[in-house]
Amino acid sequence: MALQFPEISPFVFQIGGFGVRWYALAYLAGFILGWRYSLSLAAKDEEEGTASNSPTRTHIDDFLSWAIVGVLLGGRLGYVFFYQPSFFMANPLEIIKIWHGGMSFHGGALGVITAMILFSHFRKVSLFRLSDIICAAVPIGLFFGRLANFVNAELYGRVTTVPWGMIFPGQTLPRHPSQIYEALLEGLVLFGVLAILIRKPAFKDRPGFISGAFLFGYGMMRGLVEFVREPDSYLGLFAGWISMGQILCLPMILVGAALMVFVSRKGMVLSAPAKTNA
Repeated sequence: MALQFPEISPFVFQIGGFGVRWYALAYLAGFILGWRYSLSLAAKDEEEGTASNSPTRTHIDDFLSWAIVGVLLGGRLGYVFFYQPSFFMANPLEIIKIWHGGMSFHGGALGVITAMILFSHFRKVSLFRLSDIICAAVPIGLFFGRLANFVNAELYGRVTTVPWGMIFPGQTLPRHPSQIYEALLEGLVLFGVLAILIRKPAFKDRPGFISGAFLFGYGMMRGLVEFVREPDSYLGLFAGWISMGQILCLPMILVGAALMVFVSRKGMVLSAPAKTNA
């Protein structure tokens, strides 16, 4: 027997014509908790006295605004160009109407990568060490974002006969709750794996390894879930079996694997500055 999707308002609360949506709350929670976790990682580095060009807590504070712009701008433009370019070319004003929905994780990732490159250049900090800290925190935002997708009854899975299949609003057949799969895999599991790795000197002290592990892990997990996730109706499946999400995950997997191998072979190890007696 299929599960019935619970009736959940898209708004946390409403006062007159104003309301706060769960989606907005998810973004806020992801940014705040991710920022706090990043601060704790930077603080630990400061306590241990890692390389002088590693990002400090002040750098993490300053980068927060850069990350927000990167996620929102990159996420929106990614959705425009990756998923519905013809629609937005015909309706260019719709691009700025972000409240109508339409964000791409892959676009947001490119936006944050661009922000990190620029920030590390202008603030003279290690790009890979900064990206390691940020990547370790990203699954927190992914977890809340996928839960918001579930609450909004969007991005659900394909028709299924599994006992936990769910009938979403507007649908008559049970479907995979793929948003929950992604929240668990891309959120909790990936966070746990990266949290373990970033505390191991063998991985933490090789700038870029955690970033590579994130790219590889996310690409693999998202790619697997895409097999049970309903493809976008206006795109469908390419060659009858691969989705746009999987196509975009492939370079993440390849780059992530290459980065981990490269960093491991080159032995790019951070060294703490030598201590002298005062």
